[in-house]
Amino acid sequence: SFPQQFGEPAEAHHAVAQVAQHATGAVTLALAGAGATTAQHPPAPVAQGGFLPVTAAPAEGAMAGAAQRCSWAVEPVHQGRDEAILTVPLQPLLFKPLGIVDELEGVGLGVAGLAHRSGVIHYSPNLPDLVEYPLGTELAGRTGLDVTVMNDATAATWAEGKLGAGRGSDDYMLITLGTGIGSGFVCGGRLIHGHNGFAGESGHMVVDANGPTHHTGQRGPWEYYASGTALGQIGRSQAQIGLFPSALSLADSVAAITGFTVAEALNRGDKEAERIFDGFCRQVSVGLANLVMIFDPERIIM
Repeated sequence: SFPQQFGEPAEAHHAVAQVAQHATGAVTLALAGAGATTAQHPPAPVAQGGFLPVTAAPAEGAMAGAAQRCSWAVEPVHQGRDEAILTVPLQPLLFKPLGIVDELEGVGLGVAGLAHRSGVIHYSPNLPDLVEYPLGTELAGRTGLDVTVMNDATAATWAEGKLGAGRGSDDYMLITLGTGIGSGFVCGGRLIHGHNGFAGESGHMVVDANGPTHHTGQRGPWEYYASGTALGQIGRSQAQIGLFPSALSLADSVAAITGFTVAEALNRGDKEAERIFDGFCRQVSVGLANLVMIFDPERIIM
């Protein structure tokens, strides 16, 4: 249910930045895909130095702007365990005439889930057919190219440092709000992978040990309250009890209300949408403040 402690609506668009800045005294909140000091940089080229980044993410997933500009999104192909799930549809992308570089040197795969350093996906709630599938090894064998597999948010963090809002900073973190919450961290100029490659799963950190059970079995994780999915859930719960009537005029039913519905109502100046979004931003800020205390970043990129 929608927490009651949020109080009256505040400036929703500034809530995230305000809490993070109060926590540290000096944190820059940047937009993903933007330059370090301005959002006026031209789009990045699709491939650089013969390296092709490819994202493998569900339709509702979110990638940082810089990563979107240099990637193709590929729908998973459910062909069973005897066929390559993603490698077959990826091959034409790798070998079609790109008109950008003469020869590809490697492939980077950003996958929504726990991507082990070995290239095996150990957990992916949105891409279940990938679990325990040797994606990196399989694609490398089929293409003859070096393949690096990592979590999509970790890959996007690297992209922001090279092409986007992380340029010029050695200490920043990227937070992606989509189906869940993804994150990545650069500390002292180094991208943090962790021992297994699982670093950055901040969406699963518990912010309420007595909270509702998430689909992972965890109680009260941050992404239950502060992801794009959560925003839709809050909108539906509020409409269900009559506190968000405008949503029903934008969607066919309570069940059809999503985070996009809330955003559309917000853009139309709806006061209830402002209240809902303000509460959502406060939930986002709780997690950001915790991460700021741990990593002491110069920038937060969203």
